[in-house]
Parts: sequence; structure tokens; C-alpha cells
Amino acid sequence: MPSIMLPDAGRALVSYTTAPPRLFERAAPPFPRVAYAAAHVVADPLADADPWIASAIDWDRTIAFRRHLWSLGLGVAEAMDTAQRGMGLDWPASLELIRRTLDAARDVPGALVASGAGTDHLAPGASLDDVLRGYEAQCAAIEALGGRIILMASRALAAAARGPEDYHRIYGRVLGGLRAPAIIHWLGDMFDPALAGYWGSRDLDAATETCLAMLRDNAGNIDGIKVSLLDRDREIALRRRLPRGVRMYTGDDFNYPELIAGDAAGYSDALLGIFDPIAPAASAALGALQRGDAAEFHAILAPTLPLSRHVFRAPTRFYKTGVVFLAWLAGHQEHFVMVGGQQSARSLLHLSELFRLADRAGLLPDPETACSRMEMLLALHGVG
Repeated sequence: MPSIMLPDAGRALVSYTTAPPRLFERAAPPFPRVAYAAAHVVADPLADADPWIASAIDWDRTIAFRRHLWSLGLGVAEAMDTAQRGMGLDWPASLELIRRTLDAARDVPGALVASGAGTDHLAPGASLDDVLRGYEAQCAAIEALGGRIILMASRALAAAARGPEDYHRIYGRVLGGLRAPAIIHWLGDMFDPALAGYWGSRDLDAATETCLAMLRDNAGNIDGIKVSLLDRDREIALRRRLPRGVRMYTGDDFNYPELIAGDAAGYSDALLGIFDPIAPAASAALGALQRGDAAEFHAILAPTLPLSRHVFRAPTRFYKTGVVFLAWLAGHQEHFVMVGGQQSARSLLHLSELFRLADRAGLLPDPETACSRMEMLLALHGVG
């Protein structure tokens, strides 16, 4: 197996020998859990993105990656934070991404797609009425394309709301106008500091009660809630109190195997950013769960946990850099360039450890190519 000189935490170059890639068994739905991967976008390295950010996207590679996810039986959560929504990808580009993904899905039997609707097109200082109209406009645009809604947390709502009642009113109005039940997304401030105090309180217990009240009052219009707080116990406690028929979609990239496996009182479905880079492992693990082999499910996913916890380590909002880096190493794109230059958001030491962890998880399908690309990156930074 090929070897590479990688920097360690002490800044010394140490030889690392790759392991044979793992051959994950390709599984096919129906899985015993609904599983979405929040998919990244592939940037066009030669684009001049100003003024229309959509021109910065390599559409062919971006849609090809979604076909890769569908081929593994995973759904696509489109135009979410993983796709740099709010960190380079604006609303017009997001809508174009959603349109192209929905068009591609029509050629794939059983392809599952849900798309993010938010208020990111609003100017700073938006009022509550602006927030309501903003949500309604994005939802209407997605539904006009035949899409299903993921109702994303709103920075504008967090800034304009004066208390829990404002959240209750806005969500109730928006959900009541949808054609099909939506997925609610509660995104923690570790992912986006502007969302601190969501649901009207910085006290998470109080925020949970407000969220639960909204879910109960609108249960008929809600498919589920994705919780991205990186708090296993809080997710389990909330899961046990959900209204009948409302799913819990785990967004916990630190503890997803345990949460998806569940316990005697229930389980979480999945809507995860980490399912983008570990898609072959995720599919194989869900296949094992489908066969009733919980031990194999955990054996497949256990090596991915250190990888995921490294990708999402603080500052968590820069996790997207690791996702795209892993896609490059795995051969899904020919470059390590991101919209808005976000490839620079993580250090070379961080990426070197990510290389090791991906290899140990068996997620480098061609170690020779991965080593060659990593050596290129090191050389670009004057290392090696």
C-alpha cells in the first residue's frame, strides 16, 4: 500500500502507510430508517463568481455527486448548510441547485429529495412580517418545482423575534400554507452563531418547550424535525416527547450510530452532513440494520465516528471544508476549491489528520490517488 509523509501535531513529518480500502456492501432501500445526506456543491475553479454566485458551481460534477448518493439508497437534503448555504451560496443559486437536483431525480426511481427553504435573501433588519413573507416566497418557489420543504432556521427570525410567541406564529403561518408536511430544522449556534437563542430563549430547556409546543400545534403539517445541537441526551429526550407521526431526524454528527440504532423507546431517522463523505459506509450500515444485524451496523459506522468528530470539531461552522476535502480525496471532484475560497478555513494539520482518519475508516477508494493529491496539497503549502 502507498505511503505518504504527513505532518503530526508536533509539526514533524511522519511516514504514514495507507490501508486497503474497505469494500462496502452496496445496499438498497427500503431501509428501516429514512436517511438523507446533506450534499455539498462542487465549485468551478475557473469561474468568476461575481456578481451571480451560481456561476461558481460546476453543475455537472455537483449533480453527479447527487446521483452517487441516490445510487447508494440515500436521499438528498438539498441547498442546506453543507452546500455552503449562507456561506457563499445565495438564494438564487440555491434555487437553481434545487431545480437541477429535482430535474435529475426524475430519472432515478425512488430518488428522495427535500430542499431547504429559509429567509437568507432578506436584508439585515428585516421585520417579522418580512420574515413571514420571506419564508413563504422560498417555500412557494420550491413547491412550484415539485419539491418538498425543509424549513431552515432563520437568522432574520432570530434577530426580529421578541419571544417564543413570535416563533409560534411564524412557523404556524408558514406550515399552514404548505402543500405537504415539512421537516423543521433546529440548527444550533455551534453551526451558526447568529442562531443563538432560537425559539426565544438561550436556555435550551425553555427553547425545547417552545419548539415542542409548536410541533404539537402543527403536527399535521410536519414530517419531522432535524435537531443539530450535538447533544445526544437532549435529542433522545425530545424524541420521546414528539407528537405521534412526527419523526426525529438526527443531525448529531457526533453520536449518529447510537441515535439511529435507537432504543426500546424509539429511534432517530437521519439527515446528516457527515453522510455526504461517508455515504458508502452509511448505506452498508443501513443495509445491515435492514437485515437485523445491529452488530454489523455498529461495526461499519464505529470507524467513521472519529472522522466525523474531527470534521465537525470547533469552530463547527467550518466543517464544510472537511466534507469537500474528503470528496476530492475520494475522486468525486478534480480539485479542492470551494465557493468563496472556504478551502482555507481549516489548517493543514487538521486536513492531515482527516486524511489519516478517512483511511482508517476505509473511505479512500483509491489510496494511491489520495496520497498523490495530499502530497500536492502539502507541496502547495511548502511542506514535504
